[in-house]
Amino acid sequence: MGRPKQFDPDVAIDKAMDVFWRKGYAATTPQDLVDEIGIGKGSLYHAFGSKHALFERALERYRDTRAAQLVELLDRPGPVRPLLREALELLIEIDLGDPDRRGCLAVNTATELAGADEKSTDLVRWMFARTEDALRIAVERGQRAREIDGGRDARAVASLLLATVIGMRVIARTAEGPERLRRVVDAALDAL
Repeated sequence: MGRPKQFDPDVAIDKAMDVFWRKGYAATTPQDLVDEIGIGKGSLYHAFGSKHALFERALERYRDTRAAQLVELLDRPGPVRPLLREALELLIEIDLGDPDRRGCLAVNTATELAGADEKSTDLVRWMFARTEDALRIAVERGQRAREIDGGRDARAVASLLLATVIGMRVIARTAEGPERLRRVVDAALDAL
């Protein structure tokens, strides 16, 4: 009698994240997941409980890895305006460099499941709040260094920048090139 196939749950979550990211939650079938992960449906359900539970784990993995990139970049020392430009241009590079044009899993989840799935909505809300907070801290740092108008409400500026980031992630899914996105970056930074 053969031994059951062993698999690494962390690798399985990464693979599931890619499937959900590429297809969306609703369009991803359990068969898609078992095909990608390389295990049987029984093993999938035994390890993760349900498709939805696996999706939550995948969204948490995205939060802990991919969504942290922008926050980490903004936390670097140095002048703030160039860091903001670098962060926004990094998003252009990431999104346009992805042959599947998946966009941002958090933004995709917000548009697909917000209001219909409380746990996923909470995870996305947390990611957006974390990003907005990092933007607010950067803006405040820029205001102290007199790079950014100190008379502006840092929270409002951070909210505007978050909306810019989310909009860019959506636009990039259908953009033919970087021109429009670069105009958005220029306009956002000019508004500071």
